[in-house]
Amino acid sequence: MNDGPDWFAPKRYGYGATPITWQGWALTLGFVGVLILISVNFAKRPVQMVAILIPLIVAFIVLCARTTRGGLRWRWGDED
Repeated sequence: MNDGPDWFAPKRYGYGATPITWQGWALTLGFVGVLILISVNFAKRPVQMVAILIPLIVAFIVLCARTTRGGLRWRWGDED
């Protein structure tokens, strides 16, 4: 489905992925770190915080989808 690197493996049930390489873990941990920093710095300005977080979350999901083995889709436990 994708021709890029496989940094994430899909979950067996449901929708989602788990990091399987150091690049996937670095992306995930970096994303969490950025979320924490933004949340702390913009705690008293929730509108600005949401305006910054939404594009970051969308970008993270797109990166995960492009680097997940087999792509992101709902799974019922069948072997792919």
